Amino acid sequence: MRLAEELGAHIATVYGDDPAIQIAEYAKIGGITKIVLGRSPRPVFFPSLKTLIDRLNSLAPDLDIYIIPDGPRATARPRRFFRTAPERFSAGDTLRMLAILALCTAVGYLLTALGFTNANVIMVYILGGLLVAMATTGLAYSLLASLLSVLVFNFFFTYPYFTLMSDPSYAATYCVMFIVALLGSSLTTRIKRQAIESAGKAYRTEVLLETSQKLQKAAGAANILAVTATQLHKLLGRDVVIYPVGEDGALQPMTPFPVQAEADMEAYAAPAERAVAEWVHKNNKHAGATTSTLPGAKCLYMAVRGTEHVQAVAGVSIDPAHKPDAFQKNLMVAILDECGLAMERDAATRAKQRVEEAARQEALRANLLRAISHDLRTPLTSISGNAGILLENSAVLDEAKKQGLYASIYDDSMWLINLVENLLSITRMENGAVKLHMQPELLQEVFGEALQHLDRNAVRHHIAVDLADDLLMADLDARLMVQVVINIVNNAVKYTPDGSHITLSARRAGGMAEVRITDDGPGIPDEAKARLFDMFYTADNARGDGRRGLGLGLSLCKSIVAAHGGTIQVLDHAPHGTEFRFTLHLSEVTPYE
Repeated sequence: MRLAEELGAHIATVYGDDPAIQIAEYAKIGGITKIVLGRSPRPVFFPSLKTLIDRLNSLAPDLDIYIIPDGPRATARPRRFFRTAPERFSAGDTLRMLAILALCTAVGYLLTALGFTNANVIMVYILGGLLVAMATTGLAYSLLASLLSVLVFNFFFTYPYFTLMSDPSYAATYCVMFIVALLGSSLTTRIKRQAIESAGKAYRTEVLLETSQKLQKAAGAANILAVTATQLHKLLGRDVVIYPVGEDGALQPMTPFPVQAEADMEAYAAPAERAVAEWVHKNNKHAGATTSTLPGAKCLYMAVRGTEHVQAVAGVSIDPAHKPDAFQKNLMVAILDECGLAMERDAATRAKQRVEEAARQEALRANLLRAISHDLRTPLTSISGNAGILLENSAVLDEAKKQGLYASIYDDSMWLINLVENLLSITRMENGAVKLHMQPELLQEVFGEALQHLDRNAVRHHIAVDLADDLLMADLDARLMVQVVINIVNNAVKYTPDGSHITLSARRAGGMAEVRITDDGPGIPDEAKARLFDMFYTADNARGDGRRGLGLGLSLCKSIVAAHGGTIQVLDHAPHGTEFRFTLHLSEVTPYE
C-alpha cells in the first residue's frame, strides 16, 4: 500500500463481512472496470466451494478481473483465525457481564418458581447474551457469556442440580443453546462495530464538508492555512505545523496549530524536521513518519499542492501507537488539495483586483488628461488674450475697459485655482493620503469660514444661515468640511439665476448632525441625480461663459463625507430647487466647556 501511494494510487477502505460483495458494490458505484487480485487457494476439505474470484464473477460479470498467482512464501506465517486486533479484558466489562448473567439466573429462578419450563429459562439466557454484547466491547465477552450461560443453566436448572454435565440427554440442548447465544451475540457485536465505524466515517466526512465551506469564506493565505490546520487538528486530534511558502518561493518559518508547549515547539522546530519539510517542498511528495522517506521524523509532512507549484507544507505529528489509516490519509490529502485550490483562488482574486485597480487608475488618468486638455483651453486662452490686450493697448483703453479685463483675468485665474485645489484633494482622497484631524467644531463657525471664501459671484445671491442651536457641534476635520460647504454653495451660485436664495442649516437627527444646503433654483433632473457624485460628471455642460466644470467638486464632497463616516445625498427642494443633505457624527459638550 505504501508503494501504491508513492506511485500515485488512491487508497480506499470499505467495511463489511463479505469481501466479494463489498468489492463488487464499490466497483459499481465508483465506475471501476478492472480488478487485480491474487489467486485464492481452494479449500482443502470443500474444493467445490466458490472462491472470492468465483463470487466476484457472479456478482459483477462486467468486470475485467486480472489474477496474479502468488507463489509459496519462504517463511510461512501462522494464519490468524481472527483478523481483528487482540482484545483486552477490562474490569468494568467483566463486572457488567457477570451482573447480567446473575440477573438472568435470578429471573430463571423466578420463572421456575412460577411453573414455567426450562425452555423459557433458556430464552432468558439467550437474551442475556445479547445484552452482554450490547453492554461490552469486543467479541470475547460475547463468546465467554455464551459459554457461561450454558454452564450456569446446567448447574442451576437441570437435574441433578448443582452439578455439571451429569445428564447426557441435555447435550444437544446445551450445544444448540451455545450456538444460538453465540450467533446472536456475534451479530449484535458486529452491528455495534459497524455503527461505530459508520459514525467515525460520517464525522470525518462532515469535517471535510465543513472544511470546504470554511475555505470558501476564508480570505488571505494566512487565514486559509489557519483554517486548514484547524480542520486537520479537528480530524486527527494531533498537533499540526504549517510551513508557508513565501513570494520568493522559499519555505517560511514554521507555525504550530494549536500553540504548543515550549518542549513540543523545540521538537517541531528542530533542524531535522525542517529538513524533511524542505524535501517535501522541493519534491512535492509525502515524507516523514509512516513513509519510506525520512521515516524518523516526528511528523508526517505533506505538500499543499497548487497547479504549478507547492503553496505550503503541512506536518501532522504521528503517534506510533495510532497511525492514520488509509481513509484518514485520503481525507488529509483532500483537505490539503482544497487548501491549495483556495490559496490559488485567493491569489487569482487578488491579482484580478490589482489589474482592475490599475485599469481604474489608468482610466482615471486618461479621463483627467482628456478633461484638463479640453477644459483648460478656454480660461488659458482668455487669460492670455486679455493680458495681450492690456499689454498692447493699455494706453488707449479707458479705466472701465481695463477693470473689465482685470476682472475676467481674475475670474479665470480663480477658476483654475479651484480646479487645481479640487484636483489635488480628490487625488489625495483616492490614494488614501489624507489624514483626518478630527475634533469637535461648531457648525456655525464652519459655515462662517466657508462663506468668506465663496465665488465672487455669490454677492448676486441671497445666502443665509439658519441654525436652531448655535452650539450644535460635530466631530470633523474643519479644513476639509469647509471645502465641502464651499463646493456645494459655489455649485448653487453657478447653476441658479441671480437673486436666488441659498440657505445653510443644520439640526440633530438621532446621533448625527444633519447639514442641509438648499436653493430655490431650477433644480436637477432626476436622471442626473444618480450620477451627480460620479467623478467627471456634470449635469449642465453648456455654460454661458464657455467654461464647464470637471465634475470633481461633488465627487470630492462625497469622498470627504464618507471619510467622516457620514452619507451625502441630493433631493428636490419644495416648491422648487435643490437640497444637498449630509450627516456628521455629533459631538456633545458640557456646560463648563
